[in-house]
Amino acid sequence: METTTVSFKDLTSSSAMSDWFADQLSNFTPLNVALVLFGALIAGVIISLVYKKTYRGVLYSPNFSLTLIMLTLVTAPVVMAIGSNVALSMGMVGALSIVRFRTAVKEPMDTVYMFWSITMGILLGAKQYLISLVVVIAISLILLVLSYVHFRNPNSYLLVMHYDEYAEPDIEAELRRSVRFSRLRSKTVSRAGAEMTYEVRMDQRADLVGRMLDIEGVHDATIVAMQTETGA
Repeated sequence: METTTVSFKDLTSSSAMSDWFADQLSNFTPLNVALVLFGALIAGVIISLVYKKTYRGVLYSPNFSLTLIMLTLVTAPVVMAIGSNVALSMGMVGALSIVRFRTAVKEPMDTVYMFWSITMGILLGAKQYLISLVVVIAISLILLVLSYVHFRNPNSYLLVMHYDEYAEPDIEAELRRSVRFSRLRSKTVSRAGAEMTYEVRMDQRADLVGRMLDIEGVHDATIVAMQTETGA
């Protein structure tokens, strides 16, 4: 049996390099890569805007919106790479199976948006442009409609205040004027003052903290989104 020896010079020859580039470009062309990345960028921006529009918490995080865009952009080229190589796809699945993400997701809906971004990246990486368009439009409309219906109900928050005891009647009067529902959760009195926690429900994100700080005797006030039994 005749053995063929390939030298480094043969590998770096112009014909070998030309064959290598031809093989690479037969599967991926610059235009295809640009189209996939551009589509992923547009889809990621749409997801980010829908997330901002439907966000119901107190502190909106622009970094999470950027993460949604980057998830779509990163997933798309990965799917392009493994789509034409069975061995690479199996290796990628194995690598992802041992990855452990340590970042805690506080809101259940944040997980939904992350999976939505990954799904759009997979569809665009597989060059399913029509399905991607239908999916991003349909899910956006569904989330916007559901968000509007959910906003018809009051949102629950926890209001925590440190104050002097003489200010308590003014606090209760302001709560009656500003919110639809309020319920005392806890109250602590010490020589340094008092601390009180109220559950409040509001139709909109009113500046309740600012109104409380306008009351004489209130030292600080904090409002925190309250997770209900339904996860909202």
